[in-house]
Amino acid sequence: MSGHSKWHNIQKTKNAADAKRGKVFTKIAREMIVAVKEGGSGDPVNNSRLAAVVAKAKAANMPNDNIKRAIEKGLGSGNADSYESVTYEGYGPAGVAVIVEAMTDNRNRTASEVRHAFDKYGGNMGAVGSVAWSFDHKGVIIVDNEDGDIDEDKMINDALESGADDVETEDEVYEVYTAADSVAEVSDALEKLGYKFLSAQAEMVPQNYIKLTDADDVKNMDKMLDILEENDDVQNVWHNYEE
Repeated sequence: MSGHSKWHNIQKTKNAADAKRGKVFTKIAREMIVAVKEGGSGDPVNNSRLAAVVAKAKAANMPNDNIKRAIEKGLGSGNADSYESVTYEGYGPAGVAVIVEAMTDNRNRTASEVRHAFDKYGGNMGAVGSVAWSFDHKGVIIVDNEDGDIDEDKMINDALESGADDVETEDEVYEVYTAADSVAEVSDALEKLGYKFLSAQAEMVPQNYIKLTDADDVKNMDKMLDILEENDDVQNVWHNYEE
């Protein structure tokens, strides 16, 4: 596994983080509430799904008070009961594979909005499973090395001893790969060793990438991703577009 464009996506997200931080926290909080309700526990030790979301929240610098409030809301009564997880799959311009993960209280609204994004920018939404086969479900932890002061051998050794499966070196970061359900465990171990993260979550990692060469395809793909990521119901958008 090498040469994938994860860091470029993270860098793009990082540059826009301040403007979108409130929305990011809102989406993570919703994910946390659902994880508590579906997992039946507000304790990450006894709820692996919640543990993974907490790791994601910490990597996004979500304040502890926000995390605590989201867990408490999940344990209490509220409108979170009506939210459910939904996944959509399809193709963008030139056959780019796209997976959209959403949490919604209205399936018809969300499906219509996601389908509109695909259709408007030259893509088409398919059935569940139509593109998922070309992705691997993995835990991905992006370790910040902007200053370049993390020794590569030490990073790899620490990651593997913490339970990671693989480590890749990219510009200004290390990409640590784990089993999808081991993100929280590995990120906790690395955090105790002093590592800082740009993100830590389970992801759909493409098995291969598509590089768009037509200017219109690039423009439409970027617009499609923007409109999907701005949708309040959409939690994550995974794709094999080499930006």
